[in-house]
Amino acid sequence: MPLKLDLHVHTKHSRDAFTTRKQLVKYSLERGLDGVAITDHDTIKGLKEFDRLENLLVIPGIEVTTSQGHVLALNVTTCFKSGQSFSQTIDQIHDAGGLAAVAHPTTFFKGTSEEHLREDFDAMEVINAAAVPFFLSIRRNRKLAVNLSLPQIGGSDAHQGLEIGMAYTIVNSDINVDEVTKAIKKGHVMPVGKATPWSLRLRRRFLSIKKRWTWSGET
Repeated sequence: MPLKLDLHVHTKHSRDAFTTRKQLVKYSLERGLDGVAITDHDTIKGLKEFDRLENLLVIPGIEVTTSQGHVLALNVTTCFKSGQSFSQTIDQIHDAGGLAAVAHPTTFFKGTSEEHLREDFDAMEVINAAAVPFFLSIRRNRKLAVNLSLPQIGGSDAHQGLEIGMAYTIVNSDINVDEVTKAIKKGHVMPVGKATPWSLRLRRRFLSIKKRWTWSGET
């Protein structure tokens, strides 16, 4: 059956994100999602709190910061060391039984050099709602994915509840984490989505500054 899954969602456990459990459930269901992947930056602290959400499939994951770009590790409950190479990180994700997808490979400021993409990735995030410039990144990502024969996925890269579901992946699979992972690897997927509105980007920036001040006051 086709599932509508946002495969790139951050929660309040990411230093620059704010989504609570209540917000995640609310906006996911409002956007008609069947599930989400929790992919906080270099931490798995949110997996216990955001496990078993009401009427939603939760795919455990993490967004790993490497020396060459960002990697979405899906169907893992392990925290991987940041700052390693793509190759080292991918090997560790595979050893943990997970799926490794390159995140927002061509977006400005946080993209990846094309020469580094010829690693053993399982998929490529072709549509990322937060990518800049949005439509150019999609075209470039699709070309790369086709050239590298990688399944194409999409995700919102949401850092606040209102961004959830702006982009997502249609996965032809049973509603089970292992089956979803297998379907992605087999390419039974289609990325869908639109750009995050600038009003939400500015709101995120404001909240990020506010959160940074709060965290600084606690240290």
